[in-house]
Amino acid sequence: MVMIVVSALLFSSALAVSVAVIALAIGPQWRRIARMAIGHVEPSFAPLETLALAERRIAVRRWASTPVPSPIRRLREVA
Repeated sequence: MVMIVVSALLFSSALAVSVAVIALAIGPQWRRIARMAIGHVEPSFAPLETLALAERRIAVRRWASTPVPSPIRRLREVA
């Protein structure tokens, strides 16, 4: 009889711990999981693409801020 009680307590506590761990793991993301379950697709995450675009902007700004050489400036003034 004692063995049945100990086994029941052991397995019920293991069940409670496993449910708590799953709830803590899923809890912060439950809205995201629910949206995906009903069919909403998340936008793709492309950090390298964003970084490349930002670097291109920086390069263009640097290029635009460099002084124009005098021969080119004279040609522009003539035109």
